[in-house]
Amino acid sequence: MLTGIQLYTLRDVDASLPDQLSAIGETSLDGVEFAGVPTDGPQDALAATDLTVAGAHVQAEEIERDPGAVADACRALDCATVVVPYLDESHFVDRKAVTETAARLDSLADALDEHDCRLLYHNHDHEFVTPTDATGTTAFDLLVEETDESVGFELDLGWAEAAGRDPVDLLDRYGDRIPLVHLKDVTAEGEPTDLGDGVLDIPGCVDAARDAGVEWILFEHDHPEDPLASLSTADAVLQDPHQAR
Repeated sequence: MLTGIQLYTLRDVDASLPDQLSAIGETSLDGVEFAGVPTDGPQDALAATDLTVAGAHVQAEEIERDPGAVADACRALDCATVVVPYLDESHFVDRKAVTETAARLDSLADALDEHDCRLLYHNHDHEFVTPTDATGTTAFDLLVEETDESVGFELDLGWAEAAGRDPVDLLDRYGDRIPLVHLKDVTAEGEPTDLGDGVLDIPGCVDAARDAGVEWILFEHDHPEDPLASLSTADAVLQDPHQAR
């Protein structure tokens, strides 16, 4: 299982993308995930740091507008994984909305597949609500059930924890649909925090991800006070998850 960082974590660092990649290259991490597909040609910086691209977050509307262009931009980075990072609460309020969302994701996956790329969906916490006309299941569970297997998931462990779901159980249950995960720690109130400072069972999640055959485990912190310090902490934790207990 490879390790990396979602570059959204470093968005407030006053440094160029090549300099950010250089800082990551000094860690033990294997690669990065882009928040959007960069247009400034980071191939040289990636090669210089020996970092691999795990995927890129791209809004659904951008994929719908021109899936070929999105795929071409990703493949230029030697990346074939495109992740829809967010769909708002209206997409999960009832069964009809979830079914329509699933059909939309199926369509996006088919469009990208024509260009040799795969589609994943990244959750937040609102996907784990129970739709108004459903009982005993959540919108996330329905979404997995309603989408074709061509749609994969990038399970954000922290947001699942914040929503009251057991991330380890989700990995055990849906591991064959989850090639990427976001390792995010959260407080008891559900706010993102540095790895080891929250309530997420980091060792248990890492072990479950490995057992499930997850390809990449990617650190993300939505609001780090010191992004580079958070990167350093994540590097240490991903080398030895048990030190985060």
